[in-house]
Amino acid sequence: MSQDQAKPAPFRLAPVLRSIDPAIATAFACIVALLLVGSLYSSNFLSADYLLQQIQVGSFLAMAATGMMIVVLLGQIDLSVPWVMTVGAMMSTAAAGWGPVGSWCAIPIGILCGMLFGLVNGIGVAYLRVPSMIFTLGTNAVAQGLMIMRTGGAAPQDMATAAMRTLATGRVVADIPNALWIWMLIGVSTVFLLRRTTFGRSVYAIGNSERAAYLSGSRTRRITVLAFVMSGALSAFGGVLLAGYSTKAYQGMGDPYLLPAIAAVVLGGTSILGGRGTYLGTVAGVILITLLQSILSIMQIDESIRQIVYGLTIILMLLLYGRSAILRT
Repeated sequence: MSQDQAKPAPFRLAPVLRSIDPAIATAFACIVALLLVGSLYSSNFLSADYLLQQIQVGSFLAMAATGMMIVVLLGQIDLSVPWVMTVGAMMSTAAAGWGPVGSWCAIPIGILCGMLFGLVNGIGVAYLRVPSMIFTLGTNAVAQGLMIMRTGGAAPQDMATAAMRTLATGRVVADIPNALWIWMLIGVSTVFLLRRTTFGRSVYAIGNSERAAYLSGSRTRRITVLAFVMSGALSAFGGVLLAGYSTKAYQGMGDPYLLPAIAAVVLGGTSILGGRGTYLGTVAGVILITLLQSILSIMQIDESIRQIVYGLTIILMLLLYGRSAILRT
């Protein structure tokens, strides 16, 4: 072996940098910036306990954002998230009032209700060909009406079960919130689903071109229905965890999660037009939105200003991805 052959290949930084998604890199850079800004306003902002608490709170948003990402990858959107979360929370806590049996089946009932709303959304979008923005907005209104009808417009007296509280607030392993372990499990499952299964490949293909995906043999309607079912299930599960964190369910508890869920997805580099995005980006988006909410809260910024920030973020990212899509074509 010659001396030249024995030399290891030089490490080239340029290909590595080109492989990094600029949106994800920007999101993580913003996270670092927010951590520095937050430390200026509060000396405890960078403490491990405070950051774990923020991640625990962010895990509820992560459930909704995970389902939203799968739907957005199709080139669709799910605007029924707020009241599907509320349905999951209120129906699971209602089941808890059925006695010992209800306590065991409370969480599955909440998730099942979310799946049913997701199924309705999927059928409406995939088979009835109604635009997802319109159909899911209508589903959200129906869910709201059903919950108001159930409670008579008054605050329900249903309380979360011990299992719901343990999942949302407990710390069983290594003093890490159980909600974070759940988020990690959901995240790993989502990455596997999107990268290693036919379903995941079909989702990306449909997002790029539904017609081409159909001609290539993908069952586009079934994939769309399944994606909306997953979004409904994850939104409802987020509501279940939120009810466990709050120890009860209440009307409108999912309302603050729609814009942050969409913002987290697009901030992480998932194209709102579909066909492009990674779960790592969604994780970065959730952390970014959670830290932003924390800093705005510390600064005592009104909720109206927060909604303006989320809305402007979505508009900006939509403009950027819209321009990039035009350039690609």
